[in-house]
Amino acid sequence: MLKLIANCVQRIDKYIASNSSISRNDIQQLIEEGAVFVNQIKINKNKYILKEGDEIEITRLIDKQINLKEQQIPLDIVYENDDYLIINKPSGLVVHPAPGHKENTLVNGLMYHFKNNLSNVNGLLRLGIIHRIDKDTSGLLIVAKNNETHDYFASLLKEHKINRSYIAIVDGKIANKKIHIDLPIGRDINNRQKFAVTEQNSKNAFTSIEVIDYLKIDNKDKTVIKCQLKTGRTHQIRVHLSYIGHPIYGDPIYNKKVDDFNQRLHAYSLEFIDNKNIQRSFEIPLPEIMAKEIEANKLK
Repeated sequence: MLKLIANCVQRIDKYIASNSSISRNDIQQLIEEGAVFVNQIKINKNKYILKEGDEIEITRLIDKQINLKEQQIPLDIVYENDDYLIINKPSGLVVHPAPGHKENTLVNGLMYHFKNNLSNVNGLLRLGIIHRIDKDTSGLLIVAKNNETHDYFASLLKEHKINRSYIAIVDGKIANKKIHIDLPIGRDINNRQKFAVTEQNSKNAFTSIEVIDYLKIDNKDKTVIKCQLKTGRTHQIRVHLSYIGHPIYGDPIYNKKVDDFNQRLHAYSLEFIDNKNIQRSFEIPLPEIMAKEIEANKLK
C-alpha cells in the first residue's frame, strides 16, 4: 500500500508518477483495476484532477516479474527474531529488483535465506523491504518477516519514530558545527535519474548535520559528518549536501566518482521501539575503506 498527500493541482496519473517509483502506464492500469483511491473514494479516470491536500491511497502495486530468482548472496544479519531482522547492507548491493536489474539484489538473497517467510505488503519485488538505502550506501536496514510487522514499522516511519543516523565524508570544510537543512526535494526535471531541491512536485525533506572531524585527502579539505533524517526522501542526504556546496566524497551522480566504492555514506545507527514495545538500538562500524580514510587523513 502506498499513500501520498497531493501538494498541487494536477492530473492524478502524472502526479503519482512524479512522486513515486510507479510508472504512468502502471498507474493507469491500477486506476482501471480499481486500486487507486482519493479521499477514500475509488477513482476510475486517469484524467482525474487532484486538489492540494487530497489523500491518495494505492492499495496494491503491480508485480512485473513474479518469478524472481533465489540467490545465495551472503547476508550480514545484525539481529533477528520471529518478526523482523536488521541487515548490514554492503556498498554496491542493490536493495530490490527493478527493470534492467533482476538479479544480485538484497531481495534475491533474502528469498534464498527466508523463502516465503517475508512480508509482501510492497509487492513481490520488494519482499520484506520496509525502507531502502541506495546501492552504494552501506549500512543498516529493517526487513519484515510478516505483513503485520511490516505495517507496524511503516507506521513508525510515517510518524518519524525511527531514528536513522549516517556517517559521511563530504567535500570542503564545513565551518558550522551543526546545520539543519529544511528544503523540499523532487525529481530533477532535467534528469529523471536525479533528484533536486525544488518547489515543483516536491516533498518536504529535513536533514540534521553535525561535524565530527576534518580531513585532508589529496591535499583537499574534507569533513566527516553525522547526518540524522527526519524524512526519508530518495537521495535526500546526497541532494541536500550537494545543494549546500558540500557533496559527498566519491558520489558518482551528485559529485565526482573517485573509485568503485563510490559515495562515502554509511547508515550506522537505527533506534526504535519495536512491535513488542521493546526499545531497540543498533550500531554498525564504518566500512573498512571509510574507516581507513578517516584515520589516515585526520588533521592533526
